[in-house]
Amino acid sequence: MTLDELCINTLRFLAVDAVQKAKSGHPGMPMGAATMAYVLWDRFLKHNPENPNWIDRDRFILSAGHASAMLYSLLYLTGYSLPLEEIKNFRQWGSSTPGHPEYGFDTGVDVTTGPLGQGFANGVGMAITERWLAEHYNRPEHKVIDHYTYAICSDGDMMEGVSSEAASLAGTLKLGKLIYLYDDNNISIEGNTDITFTEDVAQRFKGYGWHVIGPIDGMNITAVDSAIRIAQSEKSRPSLIICRTVIGYGSPNKAGTGSAHGEPLGEEEVALAKKQLGWHYEEPFTIPQEALNHFHRAKERGRQQQAEWQNKMKAYSNAYPDAARQLELDLSGDLPVGWDSDLDSLFLPEDKPIATREDSGRIMNIISPRLHSLVGGSADLAPSTKTILKEKGHFGIENYRGHNLHFGVREHAMGCIAGGMARHGGIIPYTATFLIFYDYMRPPVRLAAMMRQRVIYIFTHDSVGLGEDGPTHQPVEHLAGMRAIPNLTVIRPADATETVEAWKIALENRLGPTALIFTRQKLPVMDRKELAPASGVQHGGYVLWQASPSPQVILIGTGSELHIALEAGKILQKKGIAASVVSLASWDLFDAQPEEYRKSVLPPDIKVRVSIEAAATLGWKKYAGDAGVAIGIDRFGASAPYKTIYEKFGLTAKHMVDEVEKILKEK
Repeated sequence: MTLDELCINTLRFLAVDAVQKAKSGHPGMPMGAATMAYVLWDRFLKHNPENPNWIDRDRFILSAGHASAMLYSLLYLTGYSLPLEEIKNFRQWGSSTPGHPEYGFDTGVDVTTGPLGQGFANGVGMAITERWLAEHYNRPEHKVIDHYTYAICSDGDMMEGVSSEAASLAGTLKLGKLIYLYDDNNISIEGNTDITFTEDVAQRFKGYGWHVIGPIDGMNITAVDSAIRIAQSEKSRPSLIICRTVIGYGSPNKAGTGSAHGEPLGEEEVALAKKQLGWHYEEPFTIPQEALNHFHRAKERGRQQQAEWQNKMKAYSNAYPDAARQLELDLSGDLPVGWDSDLDSLFLPEDKPIATREDSGRIMNIISPRLHSLVGGSADLAPSTKTILKEKGHFGIENYRGHNLHFGVREHAMGCIAGGMARHGGIIPYTATFLIFYDYMRPPVRLAAMMRQRVIYIFTHDSVGLGEDGPTHQPVEHLAGMRAIPNLTVIRPADATETVEAWKIALENRLGPTALIFTRQKLPVMDRKELAPASGVQHGGYVLWQASPSPQVILIGTGSELHIALEAGKILQKKGIAASVVSLASWDLFDAQPEEYRKSVLPPDIKVRVSIEAAATLGWKKYAGDAGVAIGIDRFGASAPYKTIYEKFGLTAKHMVDEVEKILKEK
């Protein structure tokens, strides 16, 4: 057995032993894909195990996240801060080796994967960011941003639609430093992929504009090595290397079967597999010293590679000090001094009514010249979402320096790509589409929230206020679904002044993604001389207006319906009923406030409460209270002018007043 073969088997059986000890996991892919993973990590991957966050490292994504035991084994063997004890603790409570790879344990996992196709699309975002940074900061004699994005993908990744969306865009953009190894083993959970997946993947990717290599023997070291070298030499197209492998390779009774995919081999079969592959170590988790020494050479390589890069950076800083400072700022994620100056005086009450999507567009174009790292785009809806950054160029094959991305009609891929951009670092990405199409984006939004990534999601046309396009385009249940996602900050501002605050919150939020929810219909700019400052949005909720220091009732609204609540409050005042009108722009931020503050906004002793929002009422009981009423829409919308829809659905000040009087009468 050669040293390479010994190392590959070490990788195989460390993963197999981890799955077996956990009595849970996926041994099949690590057994079949170990050769390609070893060749990539041993001969090509530029990385420093002693500094997992080195910015110019190659990125590696295990898109087939179910093979996590293989990734953890690679990390341990090459010297990352992942002890063997954690491999033995695979899939157990509190371990840093969960069932699917999770970013955040500082062990070298570049991105959270598991839902198939997500990692594939995240990698496209990483490659976009590498190209964008390189175009902005590299100089002919100073290549300070110069790395690849690699991924190992599976048959399942290729079946998921998001991989097609992302691959199509990557081919269009000619991302030549994107190299994916496709573990083509023809097996999924239900058996041979012939029952569902007989397409010619090579032809599909050629049609997308990819450089396709293979099929090759993915279990042959020389073939994999040669294929990666060929892929690196292709500069104008992303590369897909199709590697034919055998799932569960070495297992006499399970190799090439669906049962090898997602369940432990069993003690007897593990022993038989080790015997068949010439692995003469009976004790689980045995690491031959010769193999470990070879794997650990990655540490010295990484130290040397990073040291060379640091010398490049030093020379670059001396030659181009201004560019070096800007690069450092971009990579830090910090906001420049004065980025938000003058925003508070941007909108005045005497201004004409304006949709919050338009407010947002104006704000973005004031911020973007000050914030170099702001980059993003929409799913073919920029004219409607108002998200074009003027005079900032358009990212594409004619200009990789542009700040405006065009994702095409690909919401799912857009969300994933933005997540990959954020994970790469150096860019604060934003995306934009109609709120109804959040349906297509939920998986990447959830993963970004799980990874606490700084992504800004802009959702416009936020309610039945969209009007005539009808229920297919009118979101109803979407806000409730978003608000249920941990770590996602959802903000629905009521006017231009609250939109300014929403953007401040979004850009300053480094603990997770932010969803900004904007209207299509025009809204008046609130006169803050008569009302509380819009800065109250920073707390999620605040008292906008009170008829007296001792209100009898509380009216709560968000977004376009806050104006209705304020109108209702003033009607009640004329009727001798003192109301407090509360803006609850962000449940997430409000719930994070100290109890004392929350009680000051929603005093527990005031039981007469009515909330209003042009969306599902799910969740509003928490704020309206058991004795209160939540006015909303618990059915699909309708096609009609939006004012008619509001009237028919009872989204009116009169309805709020009627409900208040009804509650008071019943008391």
